[in-house]
Amino acid sequence: MGREREAERNDGVILAAARDVFIEDPKAPIAAVAERAGVGISALYRRYRNKEGLLRTLCHDGLRTFIAEAERAGAIEDGWAALESFLHNVVDADVHSLTVHLAGTFTSTPEMIADAVRSGTLVHELVTRAHDTKQMRPDAGTTDIALVLEGCSAIRLPDPERTRQLRRRYLALNLDGLRATDTAGAATRTLPGPPAAPGELNWRWAGSRQPAGRDGDA
Repeated sequence: MGREREAERNDGVILAAARDVFIEDPKAPIAAVAERAGVGISALYRRYRNKEGLLRTLCHDGLRTFIAEAERAGAIEDGWAALESFLHNVVDADVHSLTVHLAGTFTSTPEMIADAVRSGTLVHELVTRAHDTKQMRPDAGTTDIALVLEGCSAIRLPDPERTRQLRRRYLALNLDGLRATDTAGAATRTLPGPPAAPGELNWRWAGSRQPAGRDGDA
């Protein structure tokens, strides 16, 4: 049991270090992860055969977090409140910083592909429910949500707390932009251009056999 706990602790340290290293530089060598984690390279290779396996694990963990937050939000009765809660929690979890950086750098497993499709379906359902409340502007869609999340994840300062504050600030501005302006759901101005098409977002995953799935996949 002691060895198992130690192995679990080491794995957590390695994944945390890998996340920091690859957000800073997706092309960094796996040795940089071992150095950041304070473990020998052999300890890292005992858990992950190569860099691709480590990247795959990091992104799949983020995808699972995304799905868990979408499912949790889905239990909220009010559709607009559910969407708001989901966006706040995903931004705070910093899921997209990693997935955007690592898109196309590894081969997805069938389980990851299924989870990616599931994530898109869940977001589509949240957006549909938000529209049903008439509180979300009718010309905003699921891919708009994906790009709002990407925009928030791009905010990164050396101070983690300041990063969190600014991300919440700009999420609040985006949420105001997603709101309908009256009870009929009409917006005061038409948004320029159509929302992003699924292929416009998912082309980055071409190297990882990621399918288009529904709009807004994590």
